[in-house]
Amino acid sequence: MLYAAVGIPLGHWADVGRRKVILGLGVMFWSALTALSGLAWGFASLFVFRLGVGVGEASCAPAANSLLGDLFPSEQRARAISVFMLGLPLGLGASYLVSGLIVKATGGWREALYLAAAPGLVLGLLAFLLPEPPRGAAEPLAAAGSRPKGSAIVAVLRIPTMWWIIPSGALFNLNMYALGAFLTSFMIRYHGLDIDYANRFNSVTYGFGGGLGILGAGWLADRVARTRVGGRMQLAAGALFLAAPLTWLALQQPRGDYWSFAALMLPGCFLLFGYYSTVYATIQDIVEPAMRGTAMAVYFFVFYLFTAVGIYGFGWLSDFLAERALAGGATAADARALGLHHAMYVIPTVAAVLTPVLWAGSRTVARDHQRMLARIRQAG
Repeated sequence: MLYAAVGIPLGHWADVGRRKVILGLGVMFWSALTALSGLAWGFASLFVFRLGVGVGEASCAPAANSLLGDLFPSEQRARAISVFMLGLPLGLGASYLVSGLIVKATGGWREALYLAAAPGLVLGLLAFLLPEPPRGAAEPLAAAGSRPKGSAIVAVLRIPTMWWIIPSGALFNLNMYALGAFLTSFMIRYHGLDIDYANRFNSVTYGFGGGLGILGAGWLADRVARTRVGGRMQLAAGALFLAAPLTWLALQQPRGDYWSFAALMLPGCFLLFGYYSTVYATIQDIVEPAMRGTAMAVYFFVFYLFTAVGIYGFGWLSDFLAERALAGGATAADARALGLHHAMYVIPTVAAVLTPVLWAGSRTVARDHQRMLARIRQAG
């Protein structure tokens, strides 16, 4: 929720300030707070340090996406965004693998946080060496467009496609956060793996599968956009349509059959992760360069508020279903496993709901794209 709150002013800063400076400071700040989290002496100190991580992370998406929009022309943006967003599945996949190895070797969690912080401190310094192109440099009209006289947030919300993209982000990221937060617990409780092997499986399904999905969707989205600008969101809708039955079938596999679960979840993650490169590129297609930081901040504001409530609700649902299983005669361990298993069916259900949302949004993209170009011409 703090991430959502600080994201709005940071999005405005990304529209008016030097974006590489915002990125560099943000990365170093959240990396330092990650290291401090390893020094936490209780719940309160850990909570405060993690809040600081969220403040730093909130600087990344608005500044980075605004930069990418000015470094790459429209016909290359989905691929550029896919390479940038590759950090998500690879980072999470690596964290699954490395944290499991560290916990197995040391029996503690602090060392994992120290290790995670080190690369960020170096990358934060390197971010200051990034180019800082003029806003609108990659547009065919070579103009940034003007910021609205009133609120930039209101201007973003007046774009019809954003009314589809914003709720899609809220639903989609609830799914991805649920997977990220509970997949290891699911493999341990339901399929009987220890934390090391559970994380090894998840690093492949979530990290490798998701990484391939982001890159493949980015490449295909740019090809589709050559003929129709709304094709990127249509591609996202198709991917979610196929991901829903695959993740459902993965959850249908019997207890202990983790190989079959992983074999179905890997292509499911491949399809799910295609959302980022397709939908994020679409935001660039409908929002003029001078407001792209604000647009990403508004998008993140809504989905983080929704996810904060949704993840709590997901955990509550798992506990509620576990209590029902316990009342039905299951042992405590089996009840926890069954509760989480049944709650995981939220993921394919939400994926299925997302399909018509994304398809509907694709119908308004072409009109909003033309309006964006008209505003840029007028400003130029």
